[in-house]
Amino acid sequence: MGKIPKILQPHINSAFPANVCLVASVLPNGFAQVSPRGSTMVFDDTHIGLWERGKGSTTGNLIDGTPLTVFFRKPQLREEGILPKGGIARFYGRARTHRSGPIYEEVWRRLVQPEKDRDPQKHGFAVLIEIERAEDLDSQPLRLD
Repeated sequence: MGKIPKILQPHINSAFPANVCLVASVLPNGFAQVSPRGSTMVFDDTHIGLWERGKGSTTGNLIDGTPLTVFFRKPQLREEGILPKGGIARFYGRARTHRSGPIYEEVWRRLVQPEKDRDPQKHGFAVLIEIERAEDLDSQPLRLD
């Protein structure tokens, strides 16, 4: 299981709006679907959470076990010597959806207000991505802790 380095966690949690994470999945036709997700957050050391409120192909194909890639880029982290090559980190894992219950409520609680404002009736659902690998742009494991 991969870990989300502690030094990156506050940067991921504050990525919205300037450095919004991109989440990628594979469509049934084999093409990648890459979508910005302003709701992306670190749930704990081994899970990235997000609030899925979309109505497009990403949402339609999102089931438990769906492989996802989270792409995070903050160029200042390269300048600060935290991340090499563009200040980029990639996280690979599998989704688990939560349409009610404690994880659903906790992801909603942590959600940034602009994302809550886009789903005032809470029609969306929580997704936890269990991280299997965390890498830099050279596909080297992140070892920042």
